[in-house]
Amino acid sequence: MKKISLLLAGLLAINMMNAQTAIKLFPGGAPGETKKLTEKSDDTGGQVGGIKVTRMTDVGEPEITIYPAPSDIASGAAMVVCPGGAYEILAYDLEGTEICDWLNAAGITAVLLKYRVPRRENRPKHEAPLQDAQRAISYVRSNAKKYGIDPDRIGIMGFSAGAHLSAMASTSFNKRTYPAKDDIDKVSCRPDFCLLVYPAYLDGENFRVAPEVNVTKEVPPTMLVQAEDDASYVNSSLFYYYALKQAGVPAWMHLYSKGGHGYGLRDTGAMVNEWPDRAEDWFQEIGLYK
Repeated sequence: MKKISLLLAGLLAINMMNAQTAIKLFPGGAPGETKKLTEKSDDTGGQVGGIKVTRMTDVGEPEITIYPAPSDIASGAAMVVCPGGAYEILAYDLEGTEICDWLNAAGITAVLLKYRVPRRENRPKHEAPLQDAQRAISYVRSNAKKYGIDPDRIGIMGFSAGAHLSAMASTSFNKRTYPAKDDIDKVSCRPDFCLLVYPAYLDGENFRVAPEVNVTKEVPPTMLVQAEDDASYVNSSLFYYYALKQAGVPAWMHLYSKGGHGYGLRDTGAMVNEWPDRAEDWFQEIGLYK
């Protein structure tokens, strides 16, 4: 827990220098968007670990920001990061920029995804964000050489709704969810690994996953982090893990008795706060460090 606090403080200035200019995923306009939105951001939505949370909404132009790993420890792996927020807002620092800090310290290039929120009227909650996630993965893979990335080691991770989005990207890669725009969309949008932290919306009925989630043996290796007292969402992790197991997908799950929901990397006084160490063990096992 102390290690995490020092990490966040020590790397903030470094990543402010490393962060690249935001890249618009759909320069000609995102699919299905019919009106102009003005992004809003504030920190009035409460605190986690004694620190305010920056919340962003009204995102109409999805973007990625690339945080390159320091050259002396860069592994060549990359991770697309999906903040949560019920598909209504993005917890942009708690589950975004702070996660990029940690990934960089682990030698992984971070790609922060600003996907479209809030939910679009008369469209499935994840439809527009999934288009953004697929485009982001394909963009990173098609530009892998430019960013010093191995195109076969590009993963995705998310928190809460962002974890649902990451799971959707891991199970829906065989069909692009929007009309191809350019050569970027000819490149695979399948992530090579997936990290889900307190995922939401993955559970259906009778110990089955939600109907939109199609788990097959082609789903990439996955790790889940979950607290048992996260009463609204614990079944998301349990049901998804079981579906992965049944499909023969390599999976890790760390289930803690306490921790609740929405802690990100911050120190909330629960043992679940050690999950980044377990994630780095998993990175080692699946070959992110070559």
